Amino acid sequence: MPFDPQAATAAYIDALGADALAKAAAYTAGNHWLLLWGLVVSALCTWVIVRWGVLDRLAARLGRRGPNFRAFLVSAAYFVLATVITLPWEIYANWWRERAYGRTSQPFLDFIGQQAIALAVFALLVGLFFVGVYALLRKAGPRWWAWSGGLTAVALALFLLAAPAVIEPLFNDYQPVPPGQVRDALVVMAEQSGVPTDRIFVYDGSRQSNNFTANVSGVAGSARIAISDVAFKGASLEEVRAVTGHEIGHYVLHHVWRSVIVLSLLAILFFFLADRLYPRFARAFGSRAQLADPAGLPVVVFMISVMSLIAQPAVNTLSRMDESEADRYSLETVGLPDALATALVKTAEYRNPRPNAVQEFLFYTHPSVERRVRAAMEWKAAHAAAAASPQEAGHGS
Repeated sequence: MPFDPQAATAAYIDALGADALAKAAAYTAGNHWLLLWGLVVSALCTWVIVRWGVLDRLAARLGRRGPNFRAFLVSAAYFVLATVITLPWEIYANWWRERAYGRTSQPFLDFIGQQAIALAVFALLVGLFFVGVYALLRKAGPRWWAWSGGLTAVALALFLLAAPAVIEPLFNDYQPVPPGQVRDALVVMAEQSGVPTDRIFVYDGSRQSNNFTANVSGVAGSARIAISDVAFKGASLEEVRAVTGHEIGHYVLHHVWRSVIVLSLLAILFFFLADRLYPRFARAFGSRAQLADPAGLPVVVFMISVMSLIAQPAVNTLSRMDESEADRYSLETVGLPDALATALVKTAEYRNPRPNAVQEFLFYTHPSVERRVRAAMEWKAAHAAAAASPQEAGHGS
């Protein structure tokens, strides 16, 4: 009986059971609504900060200081204020709701502690970034927004270089994959693809999330592949190889640089629109600050939030392309379609595996699990047929 990719795909997805599939669908739909509610929360936060006038007073008090120092302090102060104001929302969306769906076991105090660390890092880095933005506004003239793409590219490249060594260890413990059968297999895969063999780690991802996941981060010598302990402990050797093959695919295919280019181009578009539309948004929130005044940053950030949400389908489409290419790379280099399929099904616990086409286009950063498993099963069928053809030809002769 010939192998049927469609039937095999259905069997993999249906193995989750009706209750698990319904829970995944509810969780995923709720995440999509969170995007819209998050924008409402952002608007309320912007309105509160603007009406309070605290940034205007801070900017006025720092008026005699250098413009870069003033831009940094006002920007950092804004992000601290915004984080404090929206903390109840963050607790609900990223801790309470995650616990309700069984996606995290993180204690509340640990969650708050890590939020504080994230705030310190974010305020520092984004504050420095907006020092550059406001310098462009002062010195680059009416085409300041055209230079913003270069600034964004440099900032992203520096972040990607520093994140694995400096930032990510603040939140998790990264250790080399321990000696044994798994490490031996992964070292061979890394050597074959040019990935540094000393940059394959397992980390305590279960601290924040119960999700089955892995990632590739960094660039050049800082690049590394990191597998969550949830995936490492809950996967077979073949599943680890298939997932690592996918992550190596991102590295070999230079997806990170594609993302840098796309995000830099989007930055040019966003800042161009901010240049044109800022006065209207400022009036709507009651802000008297000019675009070049750091006190107007809450309005600028809200505008970027709106534009990011509008651009999400396009960005997600590019992300799905990257994920499909990485799946294909894993299949072609590791050749374990069933292991890739079983690993993907484990992610269906927190990502509805059977969205409709509109949902997938608008919201999904990855192709649906059903689509990805189907691609793996079609690859399996094609290669099984290719392997059978020479045998059939020999039998016929």
